[in-house]
Amino acid sequence: MTLRLGDIAPDFEQDSSVGKIKFHEFLGDGWGVLFSHPADYTPVCTTELGLTAKLKGEFEKRGVKAIALSVDDVESHKGWIKDINETQNTTVNFPILADGDRKVSQLYDMIHPNASETVTVRSLFVIDPKKKVRLIITYPASTGRNFDEILRVIDSLQLTDNYSVATPGNWKDGEDVVIVPSLKDEAVLKEKFPKGYKAVRPYLRLTPQPNK
Repeated sequence: MTLRLGDIAPDFEQDSSVGKIKFHEFLGDGWGVLFSHPADYTPVCTTELGLTAKLKGEFEKRGVKAIALSVDDVESHKGWIKDINETQNTTVNFPILADGDRKVSQLYDMIHPNASETVTVRSLFVIDPKKKVRLIITYPASTGRNFDEILRVIDSLQLTDNYSVATPGNWKDGEDVVIVPSLKDEAVLKEKFPKGYKAVRPYLRLTPQPNK
């Protein structure tokens, strides 16, 4: 199965480090980040899971629940979590799915046979409150994820869902945004963007971030 942006994230029930998880029920009416790891006790993943735990407050501020996945079993996860807590000076505070039967990995197309026949690649999915897939990033097993980028994209998605704007390249929360080209009525523009805007070109109009 190939997932594309806008698809409904497949629901599933699977064991995890905190017990059985029903995915859509776990997400509730908030946002979610589901991300996979090639295996337990691997160095890059250990740093990533530690970083995710440390970013709990940032995820909560955005209404996001994190959930990880590895193809190893629950007992292995529990031992690994102790290592993560000790080596990364944190406490893992989110579930790690135990996908021994590869059920979730197959649902989310996390196994790329030309990279490896058995382990998941480093895939990440951002899922919105309507259970739609809004971002898919896939890294090679050797490269750790940039969690600043993940938070940046979530900020962009949440902003652009609520205002008629898009975010420029390298945008960060608090910086100017662009008005969507389809919005042309001057009266509507004045109402939506009371701080005004700068038209660099008719199709490129910059305005201060509207929710700041």
